[in-house]
Amino acid sequence: MNLHLNCCTADQLSAAERQRILELADAHRQADPAFAHWAAGYGVIRHDPLTLLRVRQMVHELVALGRTPDAGTAWQRLAAADRVTSAGMWLVAHMTYSQRVRTDGAALEVDDFKTTPEGHTGGSLNMVPAYAGYLLMDSLDGVTRAWMMGQGHCVAAIDALNVLVGNMTDRHAERYDRTGEGLSRFVSDFYAYTLNPDGTPASPLGSHVNAHTAGGVMEGGYLGFAELQYVHAPLKDERLVAFLSDGAFEEQRGSDWAPRWWRAEDSGLVSPIIILNGRRIEQRSQITQQGGERWLDRHLRLNGFDPIALDGRDPASIAWGIHVMESRLQAGAAVPADVRLPYGIAETVKGFGFPGAGTNASHNLPLPGNPAKDAAARTLFNEGAAALFVAASELEQAVAALNSHDLQQRVRERDHALADRQVEPPRVPAIADRGAGGESSPMTALDEQFVAIAEANPGLRVRVGNPDELRSNKLDRTLDAMKHRVHEPEPGVAESPTGAVITALNEEAVVCAALGNKGGLNLVVTYEAFAPKMLGAVRQELIFARHQAQAGRPPGWLGVPLVLTSHTWENAKNEQSHQDPTMAEALMGEMADISRVVFPPDANGAAAALARAFAQRGTVTTLVVPKRPVPHELTPQQAQALAETGATCLAGDPETAAILLVATGAYQLQEVRRAQARLAARGMSAAIVYLAEPGRFRAPRDPEEARYVHSDSAVQALFPVGRPRVFVTHTRPEPFLGALRRLDTGPTTTAALGFVNRGGTLDVPGLLFANRSTWAHVVDAAAGVLGESRDNLLSEAELAAVDGRGDPTAILRAEAGPASSAGRSGPRADGRHGAPRRSDRLGRTEARSRRAAPAPACTRSASRLHQHHPGGAGHHLRQAGPGLEPALGPAAGALSGGAVATAQRCAGVSCGAGEAQRRAGVRRTGRRALRQLR
Repeated sequence: MNLHLNCCTADQLSAAERQRILELADAHRQADPAFAHWAAGYGVIRHDPLTLLRVRQMVHELVALGRTPDAGTAWQRLAAADRVTSAGMWLVAHMTYSQRVRTDGAALEVDDFKTTPEGHTGGSLNMVPAYAGYLLMDSLDGVTRAWMMGQGHCVAAIDALNVLVGNMTDRHAERYDRTGEGLSRFVSDFYAYTLNPDGTPASPLGSHVNAHTAGGVMEGGYLGFAELQYVHAPLKDERLVAFLSDGAFEEQRGSDWAPRWWRAEDSGLVSPIIILNGRRIEQRSQITQQGGERWLDRHLRLNGFDPIALDGRDPASIAWGIHVMESRLQAGAAVPADVRLPYGIAETVKGFGFPGAGTNASHNLPLPGNPAKDAAARTLFNEGAAALFVAASELEQAVAALNSHDLQQRVRERDHALADRQVEPPRVPAIADRGAGGESSPMTALDEQFVAIAEANPGLRVRVGNPDELRSNKLDRTLDAMKHRVHEPEPGVAESPTGAVITALNEEAVVCAALGNKGGLNLVVTYEAFAPKMLGAVRQELIFARHQAQAGRPPGWLGVPLVLTSHTWENAKNEQSHQDPTMAEALMGEMADISRVVFPPDANGAAAALARAFAQRGTVTTLVVPKRPVPHELTPQQAQALAETGATCLAGDPETAAILLVATGAYQLQEVRRAQARLAARGMSAAIVYLAEPGRFRAPRDPEEARYVHSDSAVQALFPVGRPRVFVTHTRPEPFLGALRRLDTGPTTTAALGFVNRGGTLDVPGLLFANRSTWAHVVDAAAGVLGESRDNLLSEAELAAVDGRGDPTAILRAEAGPASSAGRSGPRADGRHGAPRRSDRLGRTEARSRRAAPAPACTRSASRLHQHHPGGAGHHLRQAGPGLEPALGPAAGALSGGAVATAQRCAGVSCGAGEAQRRAGVRRTGRRALRQLR
């Protein structure tokens, strides 16, 4: 008989098979007292005859291979796991309902219960046997595996077992132990809602996996992402057990594709185990409605899996499943074409082992009432807890048997391979300079830089997350070098069984390939408009990484670049569904120290920004990059400095210019340059500032962010307090200004242009016009903040176009130089007079002197931009109620020590210089500026 029968559980066997298995199990009990001791089970933990025979065969195999010293030791550890499992379920029930425990097993009294119970009790009870089975398998064969859990709301199971076996992080170990006092503090801390003075949670226990959960690698708050990451997570020769949710199986169908990506050549051993308890929050799961385990088995086989039926109520069955799944992957590695990815189906009842099991109520609070107020519910709790209780002395013996780490010379499960990735900084070779005077695709430069980094670091496993169209997005070198990962390559196509490019028209699936590959080098590329589908996955990673850093365990994985190309403005041709800057806006709202949103202005800028992204740890850098050719703006040295500082002065002097024109986005910079030329032709000095990483200039919201953003005193070199300004941004202007309150001097002296949700099937100039972001709209906005007559700056035809009354081609085709009617005053084309739209705050005399002043060079000293307060930007924070606000006014800006002499990059380039003069000035002064920077 095939004792590895994986098509079914014991109750699904034929009557004849069940009888034969029962007879064999009884015979082994009679012959082996140690086996019989374990086979008897403990409390609610029972071992069906099929599991008995499967586990017995596994034990003999482990002994024969020398992984377990002898069968007696194995039976002892198996029996210990039953007792630890029962105690874990007992503790989970207390976490939900009680504020103290009684380690003598006595019934709890009314005052021992929480007045407001809370917990995801049913799922957590189901996870106890699963996690205990993982601990058991590690103890049986002496290998500490990694683990991850998709259903992060079931963290009570993990934390309960970890405190019982002593597998804790420092924050847990300093508060909890197995004494009555320690366990009472533990259950009381669960959903305590207590706060530290700074507003952070005082309890290290969370509703989901958090940075204090021993061995936790993801929060698991967004269902479905563990299902997408697990196959990419372990490196070759590593092992991972992934606990998955049957509810998440419905949520994220991309998990069906895991067999497409696993390869023996570069993947670690993975053991996915779905906890099939059959219920969502308020109804049966879809799997159960369609036929349960047998339906799921068929579905998985159709998708390339090798399903294995497990008893989800029994830790021994879970351990056996891990052993068998790993064994099959190891055996199949010799014949890669025949490998199917094993998949454990751990069938159970939601809330198994406690009153209320199998009901919808079991998801949260399985008892029919609150034990603190309801005597009947209190009786039910005490009866359920008594069935799970393990005496302290017996529990101590069980824990000692399972904790074989010193004997086996292995690390604790809290320190598994994925728990603390520390990756060495990659080597970054220089690529060809894109010289001044030309133009090229920034995506082509990014492509060249990425391939150069990958080839210079062959020890880093590469994953490229790609929903579609790498070649269309100018990543030809990447695709040719790394290839689509497929089982059967098509001749003549860039495909390979071991390709590094994970391609699927599912944005969540492909971004998770990169987020899961924390031991390697990653890149994610997508159309900007489709990137919001990735937001939940990215945000979960950012939050968890930041919490790890705050807990004193900063993540060591290389920063992940998320490239948004074929972006909003370039996708003018593809209707408004393809015109959406939401992803960049949303990620600018996250904490700037971990979520960097960068808009490179040109090819050198894109290459430098990519290299900078890989130099970070535990961050996601969103790069909004054009794929069409744009003018070369920066030398490689300037590009590197911009990547480090986030902003640079490209023309004029912010200190003496009448107005600041601030561009964020390559196409926006082109419009700003034309606008500056028009203003200069009218005798008005304007400085051009390129703001590549807006988040460096925001008001910090906590001390960690304050250490990353720039200091107020230094930023004023680019954004002097009294200078009117016009922002022209790739994004919508409202969220942009909301993030940059420090740079917003108010509606009288600050204007912002950007995407205003207008689009259609257009070209790039047409989309700029539709969203009021052309050079002429910039000039019009400049007139408003300067209190200048529009008629002095734009012709009648241009004004009519700006106001939506005239021919758009008057703007789209016009040069940015003088216009015949622009210099006069008097009535405007709309019949109104060209009076200023505000009283000039600077005073007429001062304003006129600024406009008439000769064009100054950017001669700000580098030392001023380097200046830092000893406390960083944090010294500008003050307590203001529940939040933190900048101590200075809204005009205060910020730059960090790396920010460095960005103003000097335009040295020698006069305000009002034409394009040819500007480029000549850059070439003449480039070497001098570089010397000054150094």
